[in-house]
Amino acid sequence: MQKLKIVNVVGARPNFMKIAPICEEIRKYPGIEPYLLHTGQHYDHAMSELFFKNLGLPEPDRYLGIGSGSHGEQAGRIMIAFEATLDEVQPDLVIVVGDVNSTIACGLVAVKMGVKLAHVEAGLRSFDRSMPEEVNRVLTDQISDYLFTTEVTARDNLTREGVSDDKIFFVGNVMIDTLLRHRQQASKREVLTDLGIAPRAYALVTLHRPANVDDRRILTGLIHALCAISERLPVVFPVHPRTRQRLVDFELEAEMRGYPDLRLRAPLGYLDFLQCMDNARCVITDSGGIQEETTVLGVPCVTTRENTERPVTVVEGTNVVVGRDSQRLLDAVHNILSGEGKAGRSPELWDGKAAERIVNILWEREGAPRITANETIR
Repeated sequence: MQKLKIVNVVGARPNFMKIAPICEEIRKYPGIEPYLLHTGQHYDHAMSELFFKNLGLPEPDRYLGIGSGSHGEQAGRIMIAFEATLDEVQPDLVIVVGDVNSTIACGLVAVKMGVKLAHVEAGLRSFDRSMPEEVNRVLTDQISDYLFTTEVTARDNLTREGVSDDKIFFVGNVMIDTLLRHRQQASKREVLTDLGIAPRAYALVTLHRPANVDDRRILTGLIHALCAISERLPVVFPVHPRTRQRLVDFELEAEMRGYPDLRLRAPLGYLDFLQCMDNARCVITDSGGIQEETTVLGVPCVTTRENTERPVTVVEGTNVVVGRDSQRLLDAVHNILSGEGKAGRSPELWDGKAAERIVNILWEREGAPRITANETIR
């Protein structure tokens, strides 16, 4: 019997958490031959290797080493290299996750080469086309054969955009699969001791989106707000490389040194970051995935964006969207510290079994016994 050959694509660190449970589930199916490809869109080898190790991901079968560049340049290099890979591997199906440049670039190549495409985390919409991720999401959904959604509103978005209902599958959230599988392991890490912080007695911050960090006025306002917050409780700020450079460019780093409880750190590995997030009094972020993770952990989240493609984290979860207004950020944190943070609840199907549902659906529809030309039906 011929095996079902699936290429799983990752390109950036958020992809690792999404693909890990899928890779783990695929290993339970002897009839599936998996192939893991890392485009290298996030090109910090040390951080990538740390995440792979933390998540138990196998060594990639191929690493494209694409690196940085403009959106067009990066996507173009990915497409050229991925086309050569598909020519060699000849898969039956490609799985892409999330909304990074690797997602749309590899998706386009797969479809143009006649390979079926599955998009995990389909149908999420911020309705803000100025976000490159929004464009990636919309276009990937339009060309996919399987659209696996994390929340019920995603089906409505896809239906409005003309996607056939028989392609859409509500399966839950693979990010939460990963979180639930690693939460206990993360709880044993010593990172809180290393950072000199106590549980529920600090704020955790991530900022990386261009709209926040590339605008001097906006970043200055956000940093001033973090300085003020640090006078009430320690602020742990693992700094993205892009953000670190902007802090230097805008001459903010020196100013921040005057606030000893505003603690800038290098980016953390997955398990250490999960431990910090799970024990934070609140999390301040512009990340989509962190909005979801804090909802499941029951940690109040303040999102420094004008919108979110994950509305369920606001409607049902712990998330409050405050835009890029430093005063609204301060007000939201004040409410949390005053005991008025949102409690929230875990959304439907965020139960750690999304990958199980995804692989089962793909196997039922694509992996039925497949007879090769050299086999005889008995």
